[in-house]
Amino acid sequence: MTIGVDLLQETRAFNEGLRALIETLPAIETVPVEATRLSRYEAGGIFPPPAFVDEARWVDIPSRGGGLRARVLAPEGEAVGVFVHIHGGGWTLGAADQQDVPLQQLARDTQLVVASIEYRLAPEHPYPAALDDCEDAALWLLDGGAQQLGAPAALSIGGESAGAHLSVTTLLRLRDRHGAAGAFRAANLVYGAFDLSGTPSRRQTVDPILLTDPGMRWFTENFLPGLDDEQRRDPAISPLFADLAGLPPALFTIGTADPLLDDTLFMAARWEAAGNEAELLVYAGGIHAFNAFPIGIGLAANLAQTEFLRAAFAD
Repeated sequence: MTIGVDLLQETRAFNEGLRALIETLPAIETVPVEATRLSRYEAGGIFPPPAFVDEARWVDIPSRGGGLRARVLAPEGEAVGVFVHIHGGGWTLGAADQQDVPLQQLARDTQLVVASIEYRLAPEHPYPAALDDCEDAALWLLDGGAQQLGAPAALSIGGESAGAHLSVTTLLRLRDRHGAAGAFRAANLVYGAFDLSGTPSRRQTVDPILLTDPGMRWFTENFLPGLDDEQRRDPAISPLFADLAGLPPALFTIGTADPLLDDTLFMAARWEAAGNEAELLVYAGGIHAFNAFPIGIGLAANLAQTEFLRAAFAD
């Protein structure tokens, strides 16, 4: 995506400021996971502490693992469908209640009920626990759950980073195990990890600002303990290697400074080659998680995602 000189300068200045902050903090793979999870709720890391929305509610979902729930934010007025949101965090961090404000805005702007899935996290619950939870949540929504949330059973799905990975693997499970891929109108896939053995950009990026290769290796080992790179290329794990036919239209969002750049470039190309609709937006200078911050390219990316989901339900 072409951006102006002023926006690129803003992005570069933000990146350098964030780099300076990160250099004062310990590397994520060196900190106990419980401490990092707690810091996401406090003003101690690179992200601001989450703000909770009074209108948000928790809904319990039947699942094979037990204890599954979703954080639900409804639009104002009649809902046209559901957006199944799957948060990021390397399958290890993050939570469904850490994005209330942007998800509430998304619900209001698209008239979709947003159901953010509180899936089980690694390393306590390695693969396939998170994917089992996302599959169970999607099946529940298709089997009357959407109506319980006040929406028709017209679904879209998406998420950031690990959430984009889980979104695609969920779509594949629904297609292959349940013949239900056609129930989804859209997939909003934001800087996802689609080859868990590591694409060239992840292995070769020099001096990344937020997501380092050691950090990504730590996340992946938490999620897939004991598996070598060849095992991690199993299509059930790394959807870049899967048959992608019969999947819904997708919007792929990525920044050029993200080590997962190739994951998105390769997946968008394969998505389209499989006969699906694919839109690819690449933001100059964007680091991993760039749209979590109030900078110009982040605001533009979030607006594009809103417009994509709104258009998917326009009929």
